[in-house]
Amino acid sequence: MPADSNRRSVVVITGASSGIGQAAAILALRGGARVAALGLAPPSAPTGEWSAAEEAGDLLFAECDVRVEGDVEAAFARASAALGPVTGAICSAGIDTGAPSHELSMETWHKVVETNLTGTFLTCRAAIRSFRESGHPGAIVCISSPWSFVAPRVGGAAAYAASKGGVSSLVRALSVEYAGAGIRVNAVTPGATETELMWANVAPEDLASTRVKINEEVPFGRLADPEEPARAALWLLGPEAGYITGANLTCDGGVLAAGVLTV
Repeated sequence: MPADSNRRSVVVITGASSGIGQAAAILALRGGARVAALGLAPPSAPTGEWSAAEEAGDLLFAECDVRVEGDVEAAFARASAALGPVTGAICSAGIDTGAPSHELSMETWHKVVETNLTGTFLTCRAAIRSFRESGHPGAIVCISSPWSFVAPRVGGAAAYAASKGGVSSLVRALSVEYAGAGIRVNAVTPGATETELMWANVAPEDLASTRVKINEEVPFGRLADPEEPARAALWLLGPEAGYITGANLTCDGGVLAAGVLTV
């Protein structure tokens, strides 16, 4: 995580109430960073580490709908005031819908695109503004998806795939636009990961068979733990990745390399 040797990293993470975002928040805290965790609501079952960090003043939870410009700007302002200048951001907020395209309502389309793409842009913009205001170049990592590059055979992915394809393009555009300012922007592309979002559109009676299918088609033979893509994101924020920008780091157990994408 980018920071001067004399100051602690301050990382803003969206979608931090669960899944990859929550895992990234916990790992960042373990690494000595201060974290502003943004989400629609606090975690339903916060870990002991989470609660202890809040009590110590190293973790700030801010209620934030990333689709709302004012929410995002206010959350970054709170983070800077409470924790110090922001040095990094992870854009992890995202939603999905399993509706076939011919049944997809415009309301759902807009909700997915506004959360996954517009929300990512608003977070990136707020982070860049914060970096420029503090005078310290920072780094941003956006969570993309294999559906940015290939389509799943099961269908029902139009809104999600379009939004995540936009995220991957946004990362490339911002990385070039702000390279001269020393600001790095990269993406992590997780495959199937053990999160609430992963199973949100799977019927209860299909959970077991879907898991078997995924395990059969992922070269590693299993889903990712949320900490695995979270570690990749935190590595991209850190000094070891200091000359990397505009990149897409795949963390999918070999799915894209194998050319397989059922779910």
